[in-house]
Amino acid sequence: MAEGETEKEYDTRKALEELRERFQGLTTALKESSQSPLEASLRFCQEFCQVLVENAGRWKTDEDPLPLLEVYTVAILSFAKANSCLYSECENVPLLLEKLALSCAELLLLMPQHVPGALWEGFQSSMKLAHSLLQESGSTQLCLLSILAQQDGVWSNDTLSSIMSNQIPQTEQVHEYLELEGATLLNMRIKHLIKVDSVDKAAVLAKMCSEYPGYEGKGNFKQTYLLCICMTKSQEQLMDEIASIDCKDESNRKQSLTIICTKIPSLLSTLQRQTLCLVLKER
Repeated sequence: MAEGETEKEYDTRKALEELRERFQGLTTALKESSQSPLEASLRFCQEFCQVLVENAGRWKTDEDPLPLLEVYTVAILSFAKANSCLYSECENVPLLLEKLALSCAELLLLMPQHVPGALWEGFQSSMKLAHSLLQESGSTQLCLLSILAQQDGVWSNDTLSSIMSNQIPQTEQVHEYLELEGATLLNMRIKHLIKVDSVDKAAVLAKMCSEYPGYEGKGNFKQTYLLCICMTKSQEQLMDEIASIDCKDESNRKQSLTIICTKIPSLLSTLQRQTLCLVLKER
């Protein structure tokens, strides 16, 4: 045990060392396999998942998210290093990578405001290397994590903080941020905010995304925004917000009507829903 290291920290460090060794063993077996490239790759993916589940199961997301982040960091970098040995036509390879990236991103959104510096720096350097290795084979599954790793923290972006505080920066700055983050990550942020009862913040962010021309046809930001305001606004405020929504586009109008009439019946009275539907139909 290192000087100043707690027993819990020691156990975590030893578990991560063992995890790296197990992943390295899988990579070695992959390289030396006498099976066909497809069979060897399928086996690698299956055993990789088993090892990851066994080790991740030691910690609970709501109690020990930081060790779990280290587990995902080790797993993603290990997979990226093995990627060049995997059969390019094996469908499980990109699927596993995508699930790894999404699971890690979801975990990151649950992180405290400031992840300890050394841990965050380790994540940043690992994602940079992993993304670079995967790009060599044309893989883009780590783009989302690469974007997060370029920032000082999961929720620390100045533009994002301003948006969620309803202190909206200049349009050019907002658009630059939205383009950098991408629709997938922003959609995950909004869903997380709704889940933790920060619906007001989710509404502001969803509105910004719905108004960004670059996201036209991507995600359901306008409908998510509509759902958020139905959860947070008074009837008078809600009517004002609904009246300001651009529903000239036929598909968007129909989606908005669907949200109001079928997806949120418990949030509005029958009279409110009928009134809002009439407003949208008349526009």
